[in-house]
Amino acid sequence: MSFRSAVITFPGSNCDRDMADALEKVSGTAPHRVWHGDASLPDGLDFIALPGGFSYGDYLRSGAMAARSPIMQAVIAAANRGVPVLGVCNGFQVLTEAGLLPGALMRNAGIRFVCREVKLKVENAQSLFTAGYSAGQEIVIPVAHHDGNYFADAETLDRLEGEGRVAFRYAEPVNGSARDIAGVLNAAGNVLGMMPHPERVIEPAQGGTDGRALFESAVRGLVSA
Repeated sequence: MSFRSAVITFPGSNCDRDMADALEKVSGTAPHRVWHGDASLPDGLDFIALPGGFSYGDYLRSGAMAARSPIMQAVIAAANRGVPVLGVCNGFQVLTEAGLLPGALMRNAGIRFVCREVKLKVENAQSLFTAGYSAGQEIVIPVAHHDGNYFADAETLDRLEGEGRVAFRYAEPVNGSARDIAGVLNAAGNVLGMMPHPERVIEPAQGGTDGRALFESAVRGLVSA
């Protein structure tokens, strides 16, 4: 079975090629490149990725305009059918603005752009995206964001914790995120949003490989399904 994936590109995306390269190197198949203005997705997709960047220049709010792009109606429909969707950095912001994930990404505490490697703790190692890790494992993934401060009300945070939907947590304070949350899953487990960039650490030449297991986990889980 081949692995059919797609990477969505918005005006201002700057990590779409990185995401496409990661998916191709891990799966052996180049993903479809889909423009934000397209009205539909390719048939038979196994995986959709929303990459990092500054879609629409972050006007209004980060991800707010991209969430209303024509292609997002197709992405939302696919996610609701159970197609796995990964949103990284700006992609995470788009997923919250589109209502596929709870909460919001606000301006970093200290009003500073954060660009460095950070330690993450794997909180849920049983999802499609995280099965390649061990629960409690510490990994190192780079971040590069100005609006990565995850916020949700206390009831929502308690629900995310209780349902095991916190996928990754910062091992140390990074941007002011509530409960140091770095990545969350939807209730069905097929949508993951995270601020750190796993696509930037999939081979030694990039300085680390801790992001590779996320893509390998997804490819393995979908191809063997």
